Amino acid sequence: MPDTVLYTAEAVSTGDGRNGHVTSSDNRLDLDMAMPPEMGGTGNGTNPEQLFAAGYAACFHSALRLVAGREHTPLRDSTVTAQVGIGPEGDAFGLLVTLVINVPGMEREKVREFADAAHQVCPYSRATRGNISVELRVL
Repeated sequence: MPDTVLYTAEAVSTGDGRNGHVTSSDNRLDLDMAMPPEMGGTGNGTNPEQLFAAGYAACFHSALRLVAGREHTPLRDSTVTAQVGIGPEGDAFGLLVTLVINVPGMEREKVREFADAAHQVCPYSRATRGNISVELRVL
């Protein structure tokens, strides 16, 4: 747990959960939610997996840039793509994540080194460690 909380995000879900609406306390996030067609929904809105993917991609990318910055190595044109899958896991549902890390022009081994280090400091990686499968795929 953090020694000091610097920021707390707050969002409220209303309606029917996955087929409802979410709003953040600052109103910057204001989205209709809908289950994807693959899960029997309409797909006429976003879903929790997309929101998780967006958050994880952004957080991991920041961590990647942090660890590279510690070595004074700029990551020009770098991208992180988070793929979040959901499916049945016994009587419940489970998630799995693939993070696709791309740093054009940098040796793959160096990108792997930075990705592995970022995976140790990223709060999303730390929160999911031991709970869901997270694969780091370096392009």
